Amino acid sequence: MKRVVIVEDEELVRRGIVLAVDWQSVDCVVVGEATNGEEGLEVIRREKPELIVTDIKMPRMDGIEMLRQLRSEGNAATVILLTAYSDFAYAQSAVKLGAADYLLKPFHDGELEEAVRRLHLEPAAGKGDLAGEMERSAGGKSKYVMEILRYVSEHYAEPDMGISQVASSLGISESHLSHVFKKETGRTLGSYITDYRLQMARELLRDCRSKVYEVAEQVGYRDITYFSAAFKKAVGVSPSEFQKQSQ
Repeated sequence: MKRVVIVEDEELVRRGIVLAVDWQSVDCVVVGEATNGEEGLEVIRREKPELIVTDIKMPRMDGIEMLRQLRSEGNAATVILLTAYSDFAYAQSAVKLGAADYLLKPFHDGELEEAVRRLHLEPAAGKGDLAGEMERSAGGKSKYVMEILRYVSEHYAEPDMGISQVASSLGISESHLSHVFKKETGRTLGSYITDYRLQMARELLRDCRSKVYEVAEQVGYRDITYFSAAFKKAVGVSPSEFQKQSQ
């Protein structure tokens, strides 16, 4: 079985990757985990995994610098990056370092397993899938997807922001937009917008200075009850419980 190390600073996400992903189905076993790049280096040097799953944005040392140091040491492990859209341009730095694939956070059940299966079928060599995606983003359908992601990152706090507004901003039909986004990402745009808003909500709630209703408004929800229900469905705890756990 391939040995895997997970490097992710967000505990709920990290534990979810370790415990909820069906690693056995892709012939893998998690042998270590870390909360930042510095810890990741120590664990990876010790455990010598064939696969590293790492977030990009982390405290103390980010995923790119960790990967740069590993490559300088001769470590050739396959790497899957976890990235929010706000870090996507930064992820281009990983192309030269041989990152094999990436997943946009938050990702859905089964997506990580599918990424690992793709790597088993098409081992990374030189430029991997991430590099190809970056190259395609200069034109063709991926250009639309990048613009969609950018629009969501800039307008998620607007309550009325949705598929129709995104399509209008790009000058394409809603049906075409939905088809392209689904084909490129494997998910619906509506679900991505919801997940992006809730990801931003988690970051705001960790601050602990904002009240739950204020956070709801800041991520585009007019109805705090609806926000709380959506948050609990996605995260497993209510916004107030999440905020307490973050203190």
